[in-house]
Amino acid sequence: MLAVLDKSVAKCPEALQSPHSDSVSALRDGFLTQHFSSVHSGSVTVDLGSSGLIAYSMDKQSPLLPRLFAVVDDIFCLFQGHIENVAHLKQQYGLNKTANEVIIVIEAYRTLRDRGPYPADQVLRDFHGKFAFILYDSSSKTTFVAADADGSVPFFWGTDSEEHLVFSDDVDIVKKGCGKSFAPFPKGCFFTTSGGLRSFEHPLNELKPVPRVDSSGQVCGATFKVDAESRKETGMPRVGSAANWSQNY
Repeated sequence: MLAVLDKSVAKCPEALQSPHSDSVSALRDGFLTQHFSSVHSGSVTVDLGSSGLIAYSMDKQSPLLPRLFAVVDDIFCLFQGHIENVAHLKQQYGLNKTANEVIIVIEAYRTLRDRGPYPADQVLRDFHGKFAFILYDSSSKTTFVAADADGSVPFFWGTDSEEHLVFSDDVDIVKKGCGKSFAPFPKGCFFTTSGGLRSFEHPLNELKPVPRVDSSGQVCGATFKVDAESRKETGMPRVGSAANWSQNY
């Protein structure tokens, strides 16, 4: 799976940018999607307009970590992995028996966006299993990306020459667009348009970037670790509308 998101909907963390990156423009002339299509047969690309694009293929997927794609009410979601407590989550969100993991993620996001009964970190901790997902809400131009606490699904992110964020389960695809400005997506973390990168495992702690260095000694993006000594301020007010959620969380 692949997503290239414009910096207007997914602002890149500065630490992910390497000084000698050799990155290119992933969106210009369909560069990265053409490469993705050439190495993953049967791929489908969805144009998100000025916000970027997403692409997926069922080619070369693991039977234990299948890929799923769905669109519900202008919400696009790519999911890879397997959630163990699907039955419980379907009941919790009032979904029918045919709902699968990608539909559950979309409904969980819609519940957060529209009613917000729990913080996003609690919603993600309720997902038991192996997963990574990329969600884009075109109605509010909001991005929501997450990976499980064990990093069970190969999942990478990086920034191209125009500071667009690139997400994929294929590290070679990310390298093609981002050069050295990439890293594994942090375990147990989620990324949103307005809130940036946060840990759902340790929601009260800040994340600290740690530069990655390749075999030649050059900086190659950064990993993000939970800073055990830092604490976020609490008391963020709960919000009740799509606009407020996307602006405040």
